[in-house]
Amino acid sequence: MKKVWGLAALLLLALAVSAQDGAEIMRRMKDRPNGETRTMEVELRLVNKRGSERVRKLKSYSKDVGVDVKSIMFFMHPGDVKGTGFLTWDYDNPKQEDDKWLYLPAMKKVRRISSSSAKKDYFMGTDFTYDDMGSRNVEEDTHKLLREEMLDGQKCWVVESVPVNKGEIYSRKVLWIRQDALMPLRVEYYDRLDKLHRLLTVQSIKKIGDFWAFEKETMENVQTGHKTVISFSEQTFDTKLDDDLFTVSRLERGA
Repeated sequence: MKKVWGLAALLLLALAVSAQDGAEIMRRMKDRPNGETRTMEVELRLVNKRGSERVRKLKSYSKDVGVDVKSIMFFMHPGDVKGTGFLTWDYDNPKQEDDKWLYLPAMKKVRRISSSSAKKDYFMGTDFTYDDMGSRNVEEDTHKLLREEMLDGQKCWVVESVPVNKGEIYSRKVLWIRQDALMPLRVEYYDRLDKLHRLLTVQSIKKIGDFWAFEKETMENVQTGHKTVISFSEQTFDTKLDDDLFTVSRLERGA
């Protein structure tokens, strides 16, 4: 009997260590160095299941404000979305809801994105939700290290993350996190029926100065056949960005 209890205790300890390691890996990924400020140009290619494409281009800026992060982006092309802006204030405190605003120039109006909309509505016709556009707090999920394995020639941790809030549109995520760069190379999103819903794959990352950065990634909704291909260029880090760039009034004025 003592032997059985001993085996059970070891199993529970192994599960606890696995969960702890999973959370620690996610914390390390969230806290990886990426500069105090970041600027970039972004191209979005929206591809439907028939292969038809729409291309959108934008400029993005973000800045660390203490432990919080403020980001703003402005659409530059094509004409029907030019001037559209999106502002986010991501708070490190998991009990504080992030703030998100969308400016639509045709309406000359700022729309505040509610937390419920952020979790289920997709951003500007892409395959990313408004919630995906911010930085998710580690404590919003429980994490379990499943294994280590190679992906695209890179050693990765495979971590499963399950939302604490059951109101999310997905039941769990499985992430392949590249160990040297602390960046995800693949993320599987499963729906409430535990069927694969969306798949994020990273085609290219590179080191710019002291910082790792994404160059190209694809988010595909495997259930609809629609996908969004994102290319990042003109990336800079630690350049001076004024605080008033990240305000609703600046959002209304545009780029």
